[in-house]
Formats: sequence, C-alpha cells, structure tokens
Amino acid sequence: MSSECSSVHRLANELERHKFPFEASNIPLNGIYVLFQKGEYGHQKERIVRIGTHTGESRLRLRLEEHFLNENKDRSIFRKNIGRALLSQHNDPFLKYWERNLVTKKAKDKYSSLIDFDYQKNIENQVSQYIQGNFSFATFEVKNKEERLDIESKLIATISRCDECKPSNDWLGNSSPKEKIVKSGLWQVNELYKTPFDATSIGKLERRIAHSK
Repeated sequence: MSSECSSVHRLANELERHKFPFEASNIPLNGIYVLFQKGEYGHQKERIVRIGTHTGESRLRLRLEEHFLNENKDRSIFRKNIGRALLSQHNDPFLKYWERNLVTKKAKDKYSSLIDFDYQKNIENQVSQYIQGNFSFATFEVKNKEERLDIESKLIATISRCDECKPSNDWLGNSSPKEKIVKSGLWQVNELYKTPFDATSIGKLERRIAHSK
C-alpha cells in the first residue's frame, strides 16, 4: 500500500495549491479536495490529512467555505473535529456541549438553555483561526457524483492503510477524543481501511487528474 499512497501524495502535491483567503472561482464546481497541514509530511511530500467531496450538485466551493469560513461546527464535521481536538488538548469541559448538534429545532429547544453561546462563538473563532492558518488544499474536478464518492473512498482507504504515512508527534489530531482520528492520522472517521487504489486504478486516477488541470 505504500507505493500507491506515495503515488497519491505525488499527484496531490503537484496540483495547484490554495490557501486562505482563496479565490472561489479557481475551484471547480464539482470535484474532490485534499487538505494539507503545516508540519505534516509523508513520502517526502506534504502529507494529506483529509480528503473530502460533496453530494449536492456544484457544491465543492460551498463545502470548502463551510470548512474555512462559516463558523458553524454543525455544518462541517471537519470544523467539529478541529474543535474537539483543541478543547480536548486543554481538558476544556465545554467539549460535552461542543458535541451537541443543534441543526434541528427539536435539538435547539432541548439544549439551547444549557449552552454558553458566547463561549461557543469564541471556540468557533479559534477553530477558524487554526484552520485558516494551518491548512492548505488542492482540488481536482470529478463531475459525476458516484465517481466522486468512489474516488474519495479509495483515497481515504489508501492513505489510512499506509504504514509509512504517519502524523508527527505535534499533530493536533493526536489530542482528538476520536480514536479513529488518532490511529489513522486523518481528520476523518469514515471510509477508513476500506478498498484502496491498486496499481491499475492509480493509473486511471493519474490520467483523470492530468485531464482536470
């Protein structure tokens, strides 16, 4: 799996890189993103720390804005995981409230009286500052939803199965209360250790990425 993971990192590191603040018009409407984090390396390249996509049509730009800009943890599991790690790192008891999902009216009615929203806003701001200051990303176009989801799954599986691609000792994810994040070295818990790329499908991925540039 190390050979395929090395190829994935080579391809991803060759793509155009975006940092905050980024120009949305330079990002495809439909596709996949890979995130890199300062201080993280694998296969002599910057290490991929998260892979993601979208299900709705033409929503890749919006998805990235939800991660980097919109201060709402319940609309971005990536933001929620960063907040979890920051709070856990400092043994902050607010973590149990950060876990509450307030998307639905029923949840808001049930939990709103328990939550210090001024403090939560402060944590959201810390999450934004951390993400904007420490992460960069690359994207490539995949128009078909089923293909996007398949490629995303294989990318995550390939990296999570690699024995050489490990986080640094200082990686914030080491403080995550989510064991799967700590173990995998990735800011995600789904699609880990599933079906990875093989040599043949890596070649197809390389051609797709070359075509999307």
